[in-house]
Amino acid sequence: MTTILTTINPKALKVDALASFLQLLESVRGKKSLILDRTLSAPLSHIARFSVLQEHGVDNIFWLDDGPQKDTVQRNIVYLIRGDIKNARIVCDQVKRIIQTSDVDHDFNVFLYPRRMLSVEKIFEEEGVLGDVTISEWNLGFIPLEEDVFSIELPNSGFKDMYLYGLPTTVSFAALSLNALQKQYGVYPRIIGKGNNAKKLCDLLLRMRQESQASSEQAEWAKGDTTAFEQLVIIERSTDMVTPLMTQLTYEGLIDEVFGISNSQAEIPSAIYTAANPKLPPNASSSSSVISSAPITDRKTRKIVLDSNDGLFATLRDLNFAVVGTTLNKAARKLNEEYEGRHQAKTVSQIKEFVGKLGGLQAEHQSLRLHTNLAEEIMNRTQTEFFNRALEVQQNLVASGLDTSTLNQTIEELIARGVAIDAVLRLLAVECLTSGGMKEKDLAQFKRLILNEYGYEHILTLSILQKLDLIYARGKGYSQFQFTNLRKTLRLIVDDVNEQAPDDIAYVYSGYAPLSIRLVQMVIQKRALGTRISSLGSGWRGAEDILRNINGEHFDELQKGEERALRARAMLNAKKEKKTVVVFFLGGVTFTEIAALRFIAKQETERRNILILTTGIIDGKEIIKTAMDQVPSVGQMDV
Repeated sequence: MTTILTTINPKALKVDALASFLQLLESVRGKKSLILDRTLSAPLSHIARFSVLQEHGVDNIFWLDDGPQKDTVQRNIVYLIRGDIKNARIVCDQVKRIIQTSDVDHDFNVFLYPRRMLSVEKIFEEEGVLGDVTISEWNLGFIPLEEDVFSIELPNSGFKDMYLYGLPTTVSFAALSLNALQKQYGVYPRIIGKGNNAKKLCDLLLRMRQESQASSEQAEWAKGDTTAFEQLVIIERSTDMVTPLMTQLTYEGLIDEVFGISNSQAEIPSAIYTAANPKLPPNASSSSSVISSAPITDRKTRKIVLDSNDGLFATLRDLNFAVVGTTLNKAARKLNEEYEGRHQAKTVSQIKEFVGKLGGLQAEHQSLRLHTNLAEEIMNRTQTEFFNRALEVQQNLVASGLDTSTLNQTIEELIARGVAIDAVLRLLAVECLTSGGMKEKDLAQFKRLILNEYGYEHILTLSILQKLDLIYARGKGYSQFQFTNLRKTLRLIVDDVNEQAPDDIAYVYSGYAPLSIRLVQMVIQKRALGTRISSLGSGWRGAEDILRNINGEHFDELQKGEERALRARAMLNAKKEKKTVVVFFLGGVTFTEIAALRFIAKQETERRNILILTTGIIDGKEIIKTAMDQVPSVGQMDV
């Protein structure tokens, strides 16, 4: 029987994940070479330093697509890969080549993430290597990016597999991870959500629970007196595609838009980094990543870590960028006052106290320089004419501020002036989603302009975006999605939003409230949505007319636990014990949506905790890239 834990501990999750991986490594005795799937580098870096892997026999690491180097590879070769067909064939080719060319009798181990797949084993069998490899599985589950944000870190947040390829892997991986969490912390008493794939996920979780109750696995489940959870809210990405396509306007969101953030790290120009760290050598790095894609050399960019260990970043990250400058000025004045305190130190004990604080002050000073330089660089980008005109188009589309014909003229002008194609496609997608599609003649015109300006290979890009229901003619896209109706009923537009002292989540987009987060508020904070919504029943009850305007099924399921646990839960609730609402984003979440949920969490702090779970972090660039990645380069095309 598993002992239940009522407080979710991110550090414990990392420790457990590391322990399970090290146990696998130790099953392969002696020195070993680790062949790593690049997409697993970031998740592994979150839990393990290379020095730890070395202590457990890892001598060197190679990328799967490069393969091991014959002269340095160890007798024991360990593959850590995602269990897909492409990776399986690469492993087969490498194993056969090594066996044929090496004088050493190698021992091959394959660790499949997140579980063993029959399709992979079948390929090994067909290729004649099944007898040469030992297969195990490793399910990392959720990786704590922050105390309140856990991610499965699927490639592309699982968006491409789920929507472009129609594969069930995103849902099944999510189910495995969510199920592992409720085994440890107690069942989700209620599972509520929106979206067709979200419903599949809910059904799979319920089935896993039922199957375990009827089998010996029941002993693995937490059987304590309560559960850590109040409910699980599942929001599927397809229910709100408008929000991730909008330009993020929080500090962290804009860092993501301008530089990109992956694995809690951003790659920034070396000039910014060096200016913030003047005493460091030119090839030093502040990155804590333990598995680097390349040795540090004299590069034009540097990786920096962006997490709450940096107190200033923790303060800035969720602010609207408009108030970041003021906040940095306050931080600078406060730091200056702290430094001035050295003049007040007269006695030996006072001097000793100041010296003890000096290291922390120097770290704060370095952080202040870094974020001041970052903010200046972001401001340089956001003050350009192109950025502001594109932002103006977006804001008018969601607010219905101008007629689309006027906005289309602006988009045509941006195309003519050579704005990046992904920026143009984001605008067109936002227009289609907020206006119920484009007029046939307007869509045809934009297709001609895009192909003429950016190349005819983007016929495929446009076709894929149409398949994803992001760019489409009126009456031919998401027939269920009615943004115009939602704009009013869910207060998606808030006039005169206060960015300095916000009182609504709309501050994160300077007036637009993310639809996805309004859905969460419909479940846990109805009072924030006005009298009509606040008068509705629990969960989705009474909101059916609103939900019909949003893609996918809606559901509300109660999950029964042990009788003893249910009685104890009622007693604890009577004592006003705080529980955790888990909000899970299937298909990715943006940093700006996370900021909006944190804003709600502060308002709800007396009632409940909010834990944000996701398949990965996503943004508009990543969504458009899903379509553009399918386009072959000119060199790959048959001419």
